Amino acid sequence: MKHVFLYSLLTMTLAGCASTPDSAQLTDEARKTAGGLIQTLGGELKAAMTAGGPAEAIGVCKERAPKIAAEAAQRTGMQIKRVSLKNRNPKGVPDAWEIEALAGLEKRLAAGEKPETLDTHAVVDTSNGKMYRYAKALVTQPACLNCHGAVENLSPEVKAKLGEAYPDDKAIGYSAGMIRGVLSMKKAL
Repeated sequence: MKHVFLYSLLTMTLAGCASTPDSAQLTDEARKTAGGLIQTLGGELKAAMTAGGPAEAIGVCKERAPKIAAEAAQRTGMQIKRVSLKNRNPKGVPDAWEIEALAGLEKRLAAGEKPETLDTHAVVDTSNGKMYRYAKALVTQPACLNCHGAVENLSPEVKAKLGEAYPDDKAIGYSAGMIRGVLSMKKAL
């Protein structure tokens, strides 16, 4: 009888471990997913800029980026979105954890950390249980300034397209090397 109890306890423990990935596994998956998303979006933005200039790239960010994120979310089971304190998309407003993550990433960037290593993760308690959270800094590249730079440096075509697509746009005034926002992922545990 004692052996049956121990076997049942061991089986339940191992089953629980097998069905719930640990934080390191989730972080590895999130980093790979973020890298793939950034690479895919970057490639599509570059192609759009080559084909039609910066104004053409606005459509890629507006239409393609959410679809690319949705495809990755379906593959990983994570909720994925881009957020910023100076959001362009009205759906891109950060929650409290994302605001804290952005502040921490800003401090690390100011301390000299390489932009490509700027990410953070945590397991947090929510009203619905534990949640894995991940944020990857979106660092402004020189090409990003065509649509996210100082307003006086934006072309008339870009200003017009942004005005149409994002009437409440706040995502301008950046310089190369600044954190523009984060790619945020979360998954219930």
